[in-house]
Amino acid sequence: MPIPIKSDDEIKLMQESAQILIEAHELVAKHIRPGVTTKELDQVAYKFITSKHAIPSFKGYCGYPASACISINEEVVHGIPGPRKLKQGDIVSVDLGVYYKGYHSDAARTYPVGDVSPDVLKLIEVTKQCFFEGLKYAKAGNHLGQISKAIQDYAESFGYGVVRDLVGHGIGEELHEDPQVPNYKAPGRGVKLEKGMALAIEPMINMGTYQVQCLDDDWTFVTRDGLPSAHYENTIVITDDEPLILTLRSEDEGDK
Repeated sequence: MPIPIKSDDEIKLMQESAQILIEAHELVAKHIRPGVTTKELDQVAYKFITSKHAIPSFKGYCGYPASACISINEEVVHGIPGPRKLKQGDIVSVDLGVYYKGYHSDAARTYPVGDVSPDVLKLIEVTKQCFFEGLKYAKAGNHLGQISKAIQDYAESFGYGVVRDLVGHGIGEELHEDPQVPNYKAPGRGVKLEKGMALAIEPMINMGTYQVQCLDDDWTFVTRDGLPSAHYENTIVITDDEPLILTLRSEDEGDK
């Protein structure tokens, strides 16, 4: 099945969706503190996104019960919001999607809760930089495998584990489109990148082993060794020049 190529008009609509998503993340981040429940954070996201006449992409997706995926410490992704309270020293990954005017955007961030140990802060920083290392190769004419290899090489240079069971993806009219975007170098070069391809690149990096397992709720993935995991994701579009990062304010792009 061919990979969807977005027109300029479609990219503009995705930018509108992404702007709502940027603001939703900023609002949720302001509420992250010891004592707040993950359900409360989910409600903040839901109320804001729907106030913009948009739809949370995840709510009801394959039966997912919430608007945000909120994962704490050793939880890698897809944590279901509930009564659990954040504690001093936790890290919390918030993954949000917005569906607006027929198009999705998707982004994730990992935040410290209060004072967090330096080694865990380093994990968050490296995971974010993994995205920007991969982004260097997100250019028309390159191959997807170059993005994946750059992410893996950078993460593993710090001794971290790169999750294999979960990957990034194409995005647009559907939340998950082709191609898959691994954070590790898979066999072959991967697809050739073309102008107009929209991708959700999302390094999921573990402090220890790359191995994960799914809990009995059939959603939440955790590290097998119980060590922390971090997640950083943006929706981007391939252009003839530098990639367009839809879910990041331009003033925040200095990490490249």
